[in-house]
Amino acid sequence: MRPLKKTPEPELAGPFPPDLHDVRHLWLKGGLLLLWGLVSFVATYFARDLQSLVAGGWPLGYWVAAQGAVLMFIVIVVAYCWAMNRFERQDAAREAALATQQAKRHG
Repeated sequence: MRPLKKTPEPELAGPFPPDLHDVRHLWLKGGLLLLWGLVSFVATYFARDLQSLVAGGWPLGYWVAAQGAVLMFIVIVVAYCWAMNRFERQDAAREAALATQQAKRHG
């Protein structure tokens, strides 16, 4: 009878890549999370006070609570995608500039 081979222990997950915790990303996530909280709780809380104003045949409170919140969530998602795309382009340009500088030094 052969002894069982000891399988190597699974590698534990390392820390998150540092670019996910860049200060720009943290500020973006924090700001959008704050905006989400304001839209979700503050705007809908005060929507009742806007019932006396009418827009398009409906009370303004209805538009703020039912339609405005959904539109703001879409705006938040679009803003996050746009900003992350911009950050990635900036990082790629910075890496390309560093690679060019290193190539000039060594070549």
